Amino acid sequence: MTVKEKTEIIEKALDDKKAGNIEVIDVAEQTSLAEYFVIASCQSTVQVRACVDEVEEKMEEAGFIVHHKEGYRGGNWILMDYGDVIVHVMQQEIREFYAIERLWDDAGQTADEEN
Repeated sequence: MTVKEKTEIIEKALDDKKAGNIEVIDVAEQTSLAEYFVIASCQSTVQVRACVDEVEEKMEEAGFIVHHKEGYRGGNWILMDYGDVIVHVMQQEIREFYAIERLWDDAGQTADEEN
């Protein structure tokens, strides 16, 4: 399975749980941390956790186990590390405050824009 197919599974899982403003950012040329970041917004900690649980379930069904998950207890911003894909699911206010996608503006197009 390609990394692009992984991001598609993640995007669909997030969309199924009604996450908003889902962005896939190609960061492969800017960092060795990952090839893609997937960023999504939610309205509550309950929705953040539901989205993360859905991503984890769908990725496990596809044969991928999360290497590390951070922030689940707090539920405001949860990071999931799948090696070549890092997923950020956060409450809308947190996303607006930190605006992490702006940190990666130099990364160029998002994966969706490449199609």
